[in-house]
Amino acid sequence: MPSKFHKYQIFIPLIFTVIGCKNTSNSKVDEDIMIEKKVDSLLKLMTLEEKIGQMAQVRHFWDTKDDDIATKFIGSVIHTQGINPGETAEEWQQKFVKLQKQALSTRLGIPLLFGVDAVHGQNTYNGATIFPHNIGLGAAANEKLVEKAAAITAVEAQATGFNWVFSPCVAIPFNEKWGRVYEAFSESTEITEKLTKASVRGHQGNLSDSKTVMATAKHFVGDGSTDYGVEGGETSLNATEIEAKLLAPYKAAVQEGIGAVMASFNTVTGISMHAHKRLITDTLKVGMNFKGIVVSDWKGYSRFGGNDIINAGVDVVMAVDGDLDDFQSGVKKGVENDSISMSRIDDAVRRVLRQKYRLGLFENPFPDPSFIAKIGCTEHRKVAKRAVRESLVLLKNENNILPIDKKTKKIIVVGEHANNSGLQSGGWTVNWQGTKENYKGATTILDGIKKQSKGTVIYDKDATGNYYDADLAIIVVGENPYAEFFGDIGHESNQLELTLTKEHQNYINKYQENGVKTLVILISGRPLVVTEQIKKSDAFVAAWLPGSEGDGVAEVLFGDYNFSGKLPHSWPKSIDDFKGKYGPNFWDASIEPLYPFGYGLTFKK
Repeated sequence: MPSKFHKYQIFIPLIFTVIGCKNTSNSKVDEDIMIEKKVDSLLKLMTLEEKIGQMAQVRHFWDTKDDDIATKFIGSVIHTQGINPGETAEEWQQKFVKLQKQALSTRLGIPLLFGVDAVHGQNTYNGATIFPHNIGLGAAANEKLVEKAAAITAVEAQATGFNWVFSPCVAIPFNEKWGRVYEAFSESTEITEKLTKASVRGHQGNLSDSKTVMATAKHFVGDGSTDYGVEGGETSLNATEIEAKLLAPYKAAVQEGIGAVMASFNTVTGISMHAHKRLITDTLKVGMNFKGIVVSDWKGYSRFGGNDIINAGVDVVMAVDGDLDDFQSGVKKGVENDSISMSRIDDAVRRVLRQKYRLGLFENPFPDPSFIAKIGCTEHRKVAKRAVRESLVLLKNENNILPIDKKTKKIIVVGEHANNSGLQSGGWTVNWQGTKENYKGATTILDGIKKQSKGTVIYDKDATGNYYDADLAIIVVGENPYAEFFGDIGHESNQLELTLTKEHQNYINKYQENGVKTLVILISGRPLVVTEQIKKSDAFVAAWLPGSEGDGVAEVLFGDYNFSGKLPHSWPKSIDDFKGKYGPNFWDASIEPLYPFGYGLTFKK
């Protein structure tokens, strides 16, 4: 074995010393034993084709035709950007019931798993409750709140027909140039570990309960710590650093009984994570005693080594965009020519069946129509609004202009982000790359300001109104939505920068330079270099990506609640902070941040 792999020999003994035995009740042990017996019995009845089918995941559109679900023994279905299952939640459920009936019509009647990227609520459904992205929840750092948000996401996912969500993201971002910083809770391993546990508990609860879904920790491992923040790039940390900084959230997720872990796009020491047997099998499955499913990311089979990823330990493959036939035929040939062992196939299928039994799908394979009324309900939105309030971080409050006096005579609100729920929600909202439009059921920041103020509120969208007689200007600026590599700073697909656009800088300049007291609210999926804008403002708030309940921002600005959020990331001082592989962060003292990790002010009431 090449010497560059030798460092990973430390993973197994290190992890065995950390993972202890959990106390479990006799009833839970008995249940697990019974499930294993059922899995073994069913596995013995399956043909090779049926087993390979259980390892395949396809979209409900484009990837299959006619009765492929039944004839190709498909094990799981994913919904993502593309054709929606219908216009209403009833139609979504009906679509998945139809597909489930196809699966149940097969010789063995093995039910389907239905998966969705519900990363901050059931964000693929227009009208669902959308929570702040994980970076905001990291600022709140409230375990009970994260657990409630995950439980609500589970109910609204079930209401639209899903029993599996690809959440939570438990990455540790090292560089704000990475386009997925907002999907992670924090640069702090400790906070990420704590909130990961809460998220898994909320999503899964008692997994056989119809209100819960199977959760997925992603992306294993090193997705947020690639060199220079490149999505799918190289993670050049050594084994000791990976153990110390990145693995703890996965250990926590496994201890909480998480059902799935998703492999990452990045490489580690030049090896694709999808094909990294030492990390997937030796570290995760053996070292952490993970009994769940390792699922590939998008087109994992064709992109990252074909049968190599199966031998590395990937159990379920997103066989999308034309990959299905090549995947199924390739794996079958691999078994027939002994390049894939039958025991590896059986291990993969055993893991899939185990989760289907844990979910109770053999007894209750269909979604519950009574949950539909829960989508975007008042009770759920109250929790999301609380999450908005607790996520806000006050960076500056000169002359105590916050809280805003509700009797302030004239307030000018500036910026398109102030009155657009799509812009305030970021990527993975209604669409994969987010939306720049208002969506169903959401409130905006401007809505909240108008509700709170007893004076005159004027909306000056693009700072062309010249309302210099205002008592206060609330300037709402920030990033436009993005997801995955489209959010990478410096990627050829975009022109994103780590600073505000000139247009947004001018919004601030115009009112500040004309003597109007200025409160800036930043809507972003990561800390941005806004040192000059903070200097020019009287008060500055990092609001992250608050989701559907934008009016919750104003409840804090006007003093109904105080600020409680703390920075989940160190805040950069200048673009020069990113000349190296990583940005400023709390474990690397070589780069001094503008504001340290954990910083956040409160105001005096």
